Amino acid sequence: MSAEPHGYSAGKQALLARLKRVEGQVRGLQRMVENDTYCIDVLTQISAATKALQAVAVGLLEDHLRHCVVQAAKEGNAEAKIKEATTAIARLVK
Repeated sequence: MSAEPHGYSAGKQALLARLKRVEGQVRGLQRMVENDTYCIDVLTQISAATKALQAVAVGLLEDHLRHCVVQAAKEGNAEAKIKEATTAIARLVK
């Protein structure tokens, strides 16, 4: 792990708040299953939680590009960071 601040450091509290909301959604899903909620309603909520996590991922990726990749480019060694970002994007679109 690097001692340097990450691209998301400035918005860390907002990021944590979004993740806590997703955590709440997942707990809600557990309750829905425990309460034998209609399957389509559960699937709808799973879709909402998935989209919320994807939004967090896209925000983190944007922060990575704006901070880490830009910094690496300024230092003349952006290739590794670009490859890293490309790999992350590939995981997100699978």
